[in-house]
Amino acid sequence: MLKLYDEIPSLDLNDFIKGSVAQKAKFVNQLGEAWTNIGFVALKNHGLDEYDRQRLYNAVEKFFQQSDEVKQQYEDPEIQGQRGYIGKMKEHAKGFEAPDLKEFYHIGQKLDPNDPDTLAYPKNIFPAEVPEFAELGAKTFETLECAGIDLLRAAALYLDLDEHYFDDKVKNGNSILRPIHYFPILNPDSLPADAVRAAEHTDINLITLLMGASADGLQVLRRDGKWIPITALPEQVVVNVGDMLSRLTNNKLKSTVHRVVNPPRELMHIPRFSIPFFMHPKSQMDLSCLPQCIDEHNPKQFEDITAGEYLNERLKEIGF
Repeated sequence: MLKLYDEIPSLDLNDFIKGSVAQKAKFVNQLGEAWTNIGFVALKNHGLDEYDRQRLYNAVEKFFQQSDEVKQQYEDPEIQGQRGYIGKMKEHAKGFEAPDLKEFYHIGQKLDPNDPDTLAYPKNIFPAEVPEFAELGAKTFETLECAGIDLLRAAALYLDLDEHYFDDKVKNGNSILRPIHYFPILNPDSLPADAVRAAEHTDINLITLLMGASADGLQVLRRDGKWIPITALPEQVVVNVGDMLSRLTNNKLKSTVHRVVNPPRELMHIPRFSIPFFMHPKSQMDLSCLPQCIDEHNPKQFEDITAGEYLNERLKEIGF
C-alpha cells in the first residue's frame, strides 16, 4: 500500500554501520520503505565534518564570484561537461526547452593506476584562483562516496541481495560532485516565462547525496501529485534514488521527480548554493532488472542496458 509522507523520513547511518543487529535491520527496513514510497531520506552521521563542509561552501562561493572570463578558463566542451566549469544556463531538464538558472562545476573520480577502469575518466580540472577548492572537493567526494557505499549495502539487504552486491560496482565509479550556483536574478522580466532554478526532473545516477543548501527551494513530487518541500537539519544530507537504481530494481525503489523553485520575486537577487554528489557505478555495470523485482504484478519495465550506455543517452537529452 502506498504510504504518503508530509516530510521525508530521517535516518541515522550509525544505526546501520555501528548499531545492534536489531538496529541494523530496522535501518534497512526504514530505508527500503522510504525509497519505495517517496525515494528520499534525510541522513545524519554520514561522515562529513561540519567544519570542512563550511570551508567547501566558502571555496565554492569564492570561485563563482570570479568573473565569467576567469570561470570560462575551466570549461572544456570537448569532454561534454564531465569535469570543470559549466556555464550559466547550459543545462535543461529532460522535456524542457528553457535552461535552468544555474552554473556549476564538476569534480570526478581521481585516476587510480591500480584500477584501469578509472583511467578512462577525464582528469579533474581545478581553479588556480581558489587553491583550497581541490583539496576540499576531493575530501568531500571521498567521504560521500563512502557513505553512499554503506547506503547501497543497506539497499542490497532490503532487495534480498548479498550485502556487498554493489561494492565492486560503485567503488571508483564514474561519480560526480557538483557544486551549483543558482545565480542572482537582477532582471526577472528578461527570463523565459518558464525558466526556473532547476525544472522538475529525476536524477540519472544510482543515488544522490545532497549537502544542505544555502537556501530553501528544493521540492519533491509525492505520488498523489502534491509537491512537498525538502527540509533537512544542518547535520543531515538528503539522499534520493536515481534512475539507474530505479531501472535495476524494476521501479521497486523510486526515482522521484524533484525541482528547485524560484524564490519570491523580492528575493531573486539572493544567490543559492548547493552541492550534490551523484553516485554512479562503473560504466560496465549491467542495469538489467533484477529477477527478484519482476513478477506477474510488476512485469519487466525496462530494456537491458549498461550504466555507461544509459549515461550517454541521458546526457544527450539534457543538452550535453
